[in-house]
Amino acid sequence: MNRTAGVILAIVAVALLATTGVLYQKNKSTTAAYNEVKTSEQQSETRYSDAINAIAEIQDSLQSIAVGDSGVRMLSNELQGEQRLSPQHGQEALDRISELKAGIQRTKERIAALEQHLHKSGVKIAGLQRMITNLKQTVSEREEMVASLSTRVDSLQTQVTGLVAEVQSNQDTIRARDETLEMRRKELGTIYYVVGDTKTLKKAGIVQAEGGVLGINKALKPTGNFNEAMFTAVDTDVQTTVEIPAKKAHVVSAQSPTSYRLQANGNSTELVITDPTEFRKIKHLVIVTS
Repeated sequence: MNRTAGVILAIVAVALLATTGVLYQKNKSTTAAYNEVKTSEQQSETRYSDAINAIAEIQDSLQSIAVGDSGVRMLSNELQGEQRLSPQHGQEALDRISELKAGIQRTKERIAALEQHLHKSGVKIAGLQRMITNLKQTVSEREEMVASLSTRVDSLQTQVTGLVAEVQSNQDTIRARDETLEMRRKELGTIYYVVGDTKTLKKAGIVQAEGGVLGINKALKPTGNFNEAMFTAVDTDVQTTVEIPAKKAHVVSAQSPTSYRLQANGNSTELVITDPTEFRKIKHLVIVTS
């Protein structure tokens, strides 16, 4: 009886040991599986957190382009007000638009890299996909905004170029008109004078004796056949005096006596034009010295 009980106890002990071994192996496998799941979960959480952070950075970048970028605000205000851009400001606007385009392109590349990373890591969360879809939509809107700004700047630059050409043309016209008016004024204001004694002026054919009786009391008169090389030009709007290198002189041309006066000036004489408009009605001034 005692032997039988001992055998039974031995069998029970072996069974218990076997059961304990099986339970130990199951527990070990369960623990390993749990640890693996926990590690995978932590990795997923990390990837999710990284994705959220990347999305937040991209959103901040897009938000700065939308409302925080002073260059965009400046361009928008100028273009909405239809202000005329100068060539310098127009180039600055185009440079800023190029920077915006480059920023948008970098954002698109970051979104593509994020999508590729999530695909490789096997993270498939509907919320993340919606965020990425929204990011793509926002990028598209920014591209449309920048394209609109670029188009309007190009249009304004075209207008500015036309205005610059028009202003230049007007300036050329005004300059030509002013030159014509100045030439006309100078032409009207200029007289030509010659000074010389009777013998010299007669020999040059500038004056001749006329009138009188039997050769007596003849008066010197301009012949009208003038050698222009002997005359000196004077702009009476600028100069109203003519210096005569002689103590005695008289005017033999037909200028109105009320438009000038002769006055002594040391060893010479000075002709002072007192009424330029009247005086220059006769273009050639002939002065005879004695």
